[in-house]
Amino acid sequence: MATYLVRRLVLMLLTLFGISVIIFTLLRIVPGNVVDILFDAAGFVDPADKAKLEAELGLDKSIPLQYVAWIGSLAKGDLGYSYVSEKPALAEILPRIPITARLAGMALTFAILIGVPLGVISAVKQNTKLDYALRLISLSGLSMPAFWLGLLILMAFVATTNSFPIYSAAPKSFWQSLLMYAVPAAAVGFRSSALMMRLTRSSMLEVLRQDYIRTARSKGATENSVNYRHALRNAMLPVVTVIGMEAAFLIGGLIVTETVFNIPGVARFLVEAIRWRDYPIVQNLVMFVAVIVVTVNFAVDMLYAVLDPRIKYSK
Repeated sequence: MATYLVRRLVLMLLTLFGISVIIFTLLRIVPGNVVDILFDAAGFVDPADKAKLEAELGLDKSIPLQYVAWIGSLAKGDLGYSYVSEKPALAEILPRIPITARLAGMALTFAILIGVPLGVISAVKQNTKLDYALRLISLSGLSMPAFWLGLLILMAFVATTNSFPIYSAAPKSFWQSLLMYAVPAAAVGFRSSALMMRLTRSSMLEVLRQDYIRTARSKGATENSVNYRHALRNAMLPVVTVIGMEAAFLIGGLIVTETVFNIPGVARFLVEAIRWRDYPIVQNLVMFVAVIVVTVNFAVDMLYAVLDPRIKYSK
């Protein structure tokens, strides 16, 4: 087990290193940089002033030297300054992380509480009217884009309540936060719940056909015991994988939802930073998402051994 943990930690570091190199290089080989954007917005270009600004920002150095300087600063906890707002990158990023985390957490909770139980019910009630109805709902969830569903929700709110369920000010209590994030979380979590529902159903059906399930029934075990004690636990392994993938996706994949509902989170801010070529913001936000993804994958691997005692991580 210890050997496996070391291997996984080394793989995580190599993955993060590769991502850092890719994003750093891509940002600098695309045409234009933040200096070009700033001078174009001003309506004039003074070559001397432009060269001076590039030197101040370190953009006159080679890409490898810029990368080394960035990694060195990152190791010290210095994320640099935003070129556009002229504020520390950490001051720009930190206030937005709880907003996106809260939205992603509520969306994931919605997806798990809706998708997994309905997937189990669909499998247990296979080929009944209820099963067909649930399968239709899951297909609808996978077919509807999040931005379209969000716009429909906004239109429905305007038509019924004459109000917009969009972010206007920071919530001051738990209930205000719950009400403010409930609608966008449900909009983005509907697709995830549909995916979990279908995967839970297929995994449950596969497990229910196993020999040990028939043996449990022949020994007089109740249907609830067979379905929820024996089958569900073994069927949860692929579902846990999808839950981990969705958790990682929701951290960086809320761009459209945050834009539609006017939520000032990390994903929306990342798009604005990319448009302005604000290198410190983009680099550090992408690294933040990468860290979340590899950490969730690591946690899922460890959770396998807890859910299924047959899994042993050997040398």
